[in-house]
Amino acid sequence: MLYIDIETRSRCDLPARGVYNYASDKSTEVLCIAYAFDDDEVKLWRRGLKLPVKLVNYTGQIRAHNAAFERLLLTRCFGLAYKLEQFYCTAAAARSNCYPGALADVARFAGTSMRKDHKGAALIRKLCVPQADGKFNDDPALMAELYEYCRQDVRTMREIDRALRPLTDTELADYHVNERINDRGVMLDVALAQAAIRYSTAELSEAGDIIAHLTGGEVTSTKSPRLRAWVWDRLSTRARALMLNPDGRQSLDKTARANLIRYAEEYPDEIPCDVADALQLADDVAASSTAKFGRLVSLSDMADHRVRGAFVFAGGSATGRASSYGAQVHNFPRRCVKDADACRAALVQGLPVAPTYGIRTTDVLKGLLRPALIANAGHSLVVADWSSIEARVTPWASRSIPGQRKLDLFRTGQDIYKHNAAATYGVDVESVTDAQRQVGKVQELALGFAGGVGAFAAMGRVYGLVVTDAEAERMVKAWRRANPWAVEYWTVLEHAYTRAMRNPGHEFKAGRVTYMYDGAHLWYALPSGRVLCYPYARLDSDGVSYAKAAWKPAADASEWPRGRLWRGLACENITQAVAADVLREALRLLEPDGVVLHVHDEIVIETRDPARVEAAMRLVMCTPPAWAEGLPLGAQISTMVRYGK
Repeated sequence: MLYIDIETRSRCDLPARGVYNYASDKSTEVLCIAYAFDDDEVKLWRRGLKLPVKLVNYTGQIRAHNAAFERLLLTRCFGLAYKLEQFYCTAAAARSNCYPGALADVARFAGTSMRKDHKGAALIRKLCVPQADGKFNDDPALMAELYEYCRQDVRTMREIDRALRPLTDTELADYHVNERINDRGVMLDVALAQAAIRYSTAELSEAGDIIAHLTGGEVTSTKSPRLRAWVWDRLSTRARALMLNPDGRQSLDKTARANLIRYAEEYPDEIPCDVADALQLADDVAASSTAKFGRLVSLSDMADHRVRGAFVFAGGSATGRASSYGAQVHNFPRRCVKDADACRAALVQGLPVAPTYGIRTTDVLKGLLRPALIANAGHSLVVADWSSIEARVTPWASRSIPGQRKLDLFRTGQDIYKHNAAATYGVDVESVTDAQRQVGKVQELALGFAGGVGAFAAMGRVYGLVVTDAEAERMVKAWRRANPWAVEYWTVLEHAYTRAMRNPGHEFKAGRVTYMYDGAHLWYALPSGRVLCYPYARLDSDGVSYAKAAWKPAADASEWPRGRLWRGLACENITQAVAADVLREALRLLEPDGVVLHVHDEIVIETRDPARVEAAMRLVMCTPPAWAEGLPLGAQISTMVRYGK
């Protein structure tokens, strides 16, 4: 087994342009390669020397941290004939074990004796990027430090790798699928993205003048802390309550702004017009799409306009779901502008796009993020997403008889939201109004993971549903009465993982998952056979806590930040992990057809033969895997040239 780490220098900006453009840039050169076979001493190759024959001819497994970097540098800079399937990413393995992915973080998280050398960042700034005069620093003493830094990374990586549960063959195959999709990339409509940047930049430059006018010169930036005080002074007592955090502090964050904007629409006498306008402007600026469009343009390959390397395997460390890096496609708004082609034409020509295509220019630009991704000439994008997959997985995973009866509604194609509303309002399903159905939809989305009044209210705001706390409480109780299997399932989960913590080495089943505490980590096995864990779990006086990989500790912290496991979180993690396994299995089967995107519960394929691909996607995505017998799956499939909804 070969462990390897590479240090490079280049005039290409790696964070801005991404590893694919970086590895192909003519200015990129490899300074050194540290490597070790199995337990052998770490060796070093330096620039100017001939590559060792043993490296050139190696056909075994290659392990590296964030292995795409090493893979692309070795194949593009040296022309080595390594295959993708030879590479094993130790960062992906760390995330798959619910550890953080960064080498420095995973070493600290695990408490290993080998730590990443933190001098590396300073060395990279001095040696790996051009100096002010455009030349590179070749200081021999600094280079010697860089060589040792590179060797130390291999030692640290190897020790961490051996302390972790290795990726299974299936997980490794799924990692390779993800990397093939990254290699393929997706095409960007560069002209649209550049036009969007111009519009958004111009609008943002005007925001300071507008906010100064609205506030009489008291505030000159929507990001100024003075805006919070200015708004507070002009609100009614009832409206001020919407600005208070649970700890009583004033806030003008995203949630507070959304609450106040909707409140102003219902109670205009309590929030003056100039304050409402200032709040809307602050919200528009915060939601600006300039950075996202700029990032897409920067990441796109100048030769073929494709954006590559967007997906992080097992980026959601608690569930193994993929996340996105650079392009951040997982954060694109789902709502797209209507008639994207006409809107694009107006944008490129510099014509007004609001209010024709949206209330405000910022709304239009947000709605163009997805349509900025397009099919190559002569191709189409086939976009398919599973219908209400989490609402199906949760009762299936519970294995309760009432939960299975709920699945019958999906099997027979009935409207689950109407059934929720019918139970809540005591009416026949056929009599449910559109407004009542909206309540049923919010109930399903907000309450399945033991959510309460706060969860219902928060989800309600997303769908424009504003209710009082008393009304929200009534909706919560009604949904729970209609779904007793869910309350029982949450309780069963809590009992199972608590008993596992009290009885190390013993297995406890809950629905379709099994918990086991090994004395350090609280593991749970999914129906697919994949395992996840709550690392370094403890049974405290107030329940189970664990080291939360997604949270960063302070530099001088003595312990990694800890989260609390509760029944709603356990349920949510299981549901999302099972949904991720369904997605992984489908990608394994469909990737050869040309998958270019996989976003949440959605798969996008670029093809010259959309009819054939639609049929293949419908078969794969609507047929449950062998381990998911009885899980009713449905998919909505559309063919388009621009990615949309």
